[in-house]
Amino acid sequence: MNFKDILIFVAGTTPQIITETIYALSQKKPPVYADEVIIITTSAGRRRIENALIKKGILKRLVREYDLPDIRLTETSFIIVRDEAGKEIDDIRGEEENEIMGDLITSLIQKLTGDNGTRLHCSIAGGRKTMSFYLGAALQLFGRPWDKLYHVLVNPQFETNPEFFYKPKRNRMIECRQPDGTTKQINTKDAEIYLTDLPFIRLGNRLSLTGEGFGELVAEGQRDIDTAAIQPELTVNLSKRELRIGKTTVRMTPVQLAIYTAFLRQKLDYCSRTARQYCLECTECFCSIIHLKKNMIRTIAEDYRKISRCDATKAEEWRDRWSEAPAFVSMVTHNISKISRAIRKSLGDTPLLPYYAITSDRKYGDTPYGVRVEKEKIRIG
Repeated sequence: MNFKDILIFVAGTTPQIITETIYALSQKKPPVYADEVIIITTSAGRRRIENALIKKGILKRLVREYDLPDIRLTETSFIIVRDEAGKEIDDIRGEEENEIMGDLITSLIQKLTGDNGTRLHCSIAGGRKTMSFYLGAALQLFGRPWDKLYHVLVNPQFETNPEFFYKPKRNRMIECRQPDGTTKQINTKDAEIYLTDLPFIRLGNRLSLTGEGFGELVAEGQRDIDTAAIQPELTVNLSKRELRIGKTTVRMTPVQLAIYTAFLRQKLDYCSRTARQYCLECTECFCSIIHLKKNMIRTIAEDYRKISRCDATKAEEWRDRWSEAPAFVSMVTHNISKISRAIRKSLGDTPLLPYYAITSDRKYGDTPYGVRVEKEKIRIG
C-alpha cells in the first residue's frame, strides 16, 4: 500500500529529538519521509520547538541539506494539552495533568488508526516519561501491523547539546560542556544517531474497545483478554459421544450433541473476522435456525451417525425426517433449551456459563443463535 506516513512526537524542551528522528528515518533503507508531522507537547514545549525549528530555520536547513520532501510545521502540527477549563498547560506535573495527557494521546491514536490509509511512526524519545508511556501504550491498544514505534539516541557528547540537531553533511565544530563545567570543541563527524524500532504487541484488530479515556480503555481491554484467557477448552469427541468443558463432562443425547456441534462448526467455519484473535462480544457467526439447516443439515446428519453409531442408511433417514424447514426449526428449538440445561447441570452457576450455552443475539424476527466461547478454545474430533 502507498501509506500516508505520519510522524508523531511527544516533546518537551528538547526539539532536537524531532530533527534527529526525521534525519534517521530519511537514512533508513528504504527511507521514510514525513507526509505530516504531529507534535504533542505543552505550551512551553511549543515555544521551544517553534523557536529552534522554525524561527532559527533548523528544520528547513535539514530538509534542504538532505533534499527531503518539504516539511512544514503549522498550527495543526501542534497538539497542546489543556486543562479542564481549556487553558493550555505549561508543564505536566500532577496526577490530574498526567491523566489529561494520557486521554489526549489515546484519543489521537485511536482517531488516526481509524484510517487504514495512514501509517504512524511514533517517537517516544521526548517529553516526560509518562508522555512516552502513554504514546507506547496507546499504540499497543490501537496499532495496526504497519504502525511503528521508535526511540532515537545519539552518543553522549551530543545527546543534550543545544547546538546539535542532526548530523550535517559538512563537518563542523560545536561547543560541548564537560561534567566539570568546562567546555571543549567536538566535531560533528563523530556524531552517531541510533533509531531503534521498538517491538510491541498490536491489539488494534484483536479487541473492540468502546471506552473513553486511557484508564477505561485499558480496564476494558484487560477484562476482555482475561475473559478469553480463563475460558476452559471445549472438546467434542464424536465417536465417544463425549463433550468436555475443561475437565467437566457434559452428558447429552446424540441429537443434542449433534445440534450443539453444528453451532460450534458454524462458529469455526463461518467466522467473518478471522483476523481477530479474540471473539469476545462478536456475534457475527450467529445464524438463524433456517440458515443453520441450509449450511449444516448434511454435516449434522453425519455427526449424528458418528455419535449414535448408526449406519449411513439410518443417518440418511434421520436427515430426511428433518429436511422440511418447519420440522427442523421445531426440533432444534426444542433441543436448545435442553442443551443449555445439560450444560448448566454440569458446570453449575459459573460466570462462564453464558459462553458455553447456545444463546440468541436478539429476541425478535429471524433470531440468530450461536455459542460465545472463544473459537480458539473449540476442538472437534
